[in-house]
Amino acid sequence: MCVFGTRPEAIKMAPLILDLQKRQLPVVVVATGQHREMLDQVLKLFHIRPDYDLHIMQPDQTLFDITSNILIKIKQVIEKESPSLILVHGDTSTALVAALAAYYLKIPCGHIEAGLRTYDKFNPFPEEMNRQLIDTLCDYRFCPTKDNRQNLIRENLSKNVYITGNTVIDAVRHISRKPIRFVDKKFQKINFRQKTILLTCHRRESIGQPMINIFNTIKKIVDDFPAVQVVYPVHLNPVVQKTAQSILGRHSRIFLTAPAVYTDMVKLMKKCYLTLTDSGGLQEEVPAFHRPVLVLRNETERQEGITAGTLKLVGTNQKTIYREVRRLLLTPKEYQKYFRAKNPYGDGKSSKNIIDIIEKILSASHAH
Repeated sequence: MCVFGTRPEAIKMAPLILDLQKRQLPVVVVATGQHREMLDQVLKLFHIRPDYDLHIMQPDQTLFDITSNILIKIKQVIEKESPSLILVHGDTSTALVAALAAYYLKIPCGHIEAGLRTYDKFNPFPEEMNRQLIDTLCDYRFCPTKDNRQNLIRENLSKNVYITGNTVIDAVRHISRKPIRFVDKKFQKINFRQKTILLTCHRRESIGQPMINIFNTIKKIVDDFPAVQVVYPVHLNPVVQKTAQSILGRHSRIFLTAPAVYTDMVKLMKKCYLTLTDSGGLQEEVPAFHRPVLVLRNETERQEGITAGTLKLVGTNQKTIYREVRRLLLTPKEYQKYFRAKNPYGDGKSSKNIIDIIEKILSASHAH
């Protein structure tokens, strides 16, 4: 059984689900239905139809609502299906609750993308503690990198830990091979021969003064560099929308768009000169196209990207962001360092690696 709730989870689980189906392993797909519109785009793109959709979203819901609603609904599905193994992905409330439900019902659980850490319980929030709890609850831990495995070993979670790469690279390669035009007409009108910065900014800890700092810096960069433009697919969160429009909304070289469908996002990663983001997934995906990523956070659970030279933490301080963007715009030698850096998150065979292990797990459990 594969369980996911959000668009990023669905993207990373999709290659795994498709490969499980190719190998004719029976797989039950469960979606909890968070961020409905964006989730449905991904499911349609990968031709995946959930066997169960829990429809848990409600207006103005809290983490308490999400957690309790998923727990009650997923219990019924697990009891009905009696899966041999439950697979969860990443750091969301869906993944945590599904792992907890598997534990309560004494069903083995595997964590895809295990071992990512900042060791700052509120940064990112609630994802950091979700990950730690999921890894403790799970029976099998599939790590993108050796650094992730080392984190688990330090936590005395060394049993059934595997290095597999990250399935998001499988997804990016799957999509980037297709000759697809931009879906959003706004993107079709942008001249990408200009130096274009891709911006994403939406995390809880960014909202408020950090986001205001980021947006003011973006505006100053575009004002100071006439050849530079910014593309920002704005998250649906009303606070993010309001802040973006008030600071960035009236600039002719800043393109505020609706949240991008995944094919458009992949094309943007490929075409843009550099990316500024507080997202987790883009820290893994953009380096697949040898483009720089400046991370708008004070901590990242993807430290191997920094070690490999594919990422740089710039936080939310205006002077730091400006200085690092300016350096990449004006210093070709600095830019080329990112182009030459090797993406540490795998070679597009992560799903195969995980399924090879799962087959052995299932075979051993049936033998007993």
